[in-house]
Amino acid sequence: MDPTEAVGILDEQLERGRALIAAAGTIEALEEAKVALLGRKAPISSVQSSLGSLPPDVRRDVGRRTNEAFAELRTALEARRVEIEEGGDLERLEADRVDVTLPGRRLRGGSLHPLTIVEAEIVDIFTRIGYRVVEGPEVEDEWHNFDALNIPPDHPARTSMDTTFLDVPDHPELVLRTHTSPMQIRTMENQEPPVYVIVPGRVYRNEEITAKNMPVFHQVEGLAVDEGISFADLNGTLLTFYRELLGPEREVRLTPSFFPFVEPGCQVEVSCFVCGGSGCRTCAYTGWIETMGAGMVHPTVLENVGYDPERYTGFAFGGGYDRLAMIRFGIPDIRLLWENDVRFLEQFEGVA
Repeated sequence: MDPTEAVGILDEQLERGRALIAAAGTIEALEEAKVALLGRKAPISSVQSSLGSLPPDVRRDVGRRTNEAFAELRTALEARRVEIEEGGDLERLEADRVDVTLPGRRLRGGSLHPLTIVEAEIVDIFTRIGYRVVEGPEVEDEWHNFDALNIPPDHPARTSMDTTFLDVPDHPELVLRTHTSPMQIRTMENQEPPVYVIVPGRVYRNEEITAKNMPVFHQVEGLAVDEGISFADLNGTLLTFYRELLGPEREVRLTPSFFPFVEPGCQVEVSCFVCGGSGCRTCAYTGWIETMGAGMVHPTVLENVGYDPERYTGFAFGGGYDRLAMIRFGIPDIRLLWENDVRFLEQFEGVA
C-alpha cells in the first residue's frame, strides 16, 4: 500500500465514521459501527497493518495521521454513547412523568359506621356521669348467661329455639351469649359495691332476619349497685341518657314488664322520632318506640354474687343499639347496617 492510498483510506474512513456514528440511534447500532470502523477487518486497521512496508521518510507522517484517525473515531463513538444513554434516561423520565398541572384527585374520605358512632355516643354519655365501660367474652357458660341471672333451666330462652349452643367436646354448657347481662355477674363477682358499669357488645339470638331483627346485633347493658338506689334513680338515669342521645324533646315512658333478673321490671319506650308522639306507621300509631328492658336488680341475683340484698340495691337496663342507630339516623331497615353498601355508609361522613 503506497502513502497516497493510505492517506486516502484514512480520509474516507473518517468521513464514513462520522456518518455511521451520527446515524446510530441505539447502543447496539453504535457497537456495530465501532466494529465496522475499528475492527480487525476494518479498512483503517489495514492501513495500520501496512505502516511497516512504507518508506521510512513517509512512515512517520502516515502513522501520525492513522493514530489521529483512530483517536477521533474513538472520541466520537464515546460521545455518541453518552448521548444515547442520556436520551434513554430522558425517555424513561418522560414515560414516568406525572402531570401536576391538572387539578389533583382528592381521595374520598372514609366515615365511621353508624353503629360505631352510636356506641361512641352512648359510652361518652355514661362515662360523663360516672359509669365505667367493661367488656366480656362472646362465648359464655350457662351459669353466667342464665343461672346467675335467675333464669331457670325450663325458661324458654334457654332452648335452641332462642339460644345458640356450641358443639365443644366436654363443654356442653357453652353458648353464644344472648345478651350482655353476663357481665353484670362477672363484674359483681370481681368487685364490691358500689358498681356503676355499662357493657356494649355483640350478642346472638336465633332470630328471623327482618327489617327490625337480626340474629346478630349489638346491645348495651347498664348496671348500678349501691346503698339506697331506687326506681326513681333508674327513671332519672334513662331520661338523662335518651334526651342526651336523641334530643331534649324526647320523652321516656316505663311500662311494667317481667324479666327474671329484675323485680320490678319494665319496658323502656321513647317518643317516636318520626311523628313526635302523635302516632304513625313507624310507631304502629302508638306514639312510642320500645328500646330496652330495665328494672331493679333481683335480690336473688345479688345473692348469687355474694352481695347482701338487705344492704344493697341496684338497677339494670339493656337494649340493642342497632335500633337506637335506626332512631338516631332515621334508618328504615336494620339490614342496611349489615350490607356494607358504600352508598349508604358515606352518608355518615362527618357525623361523628
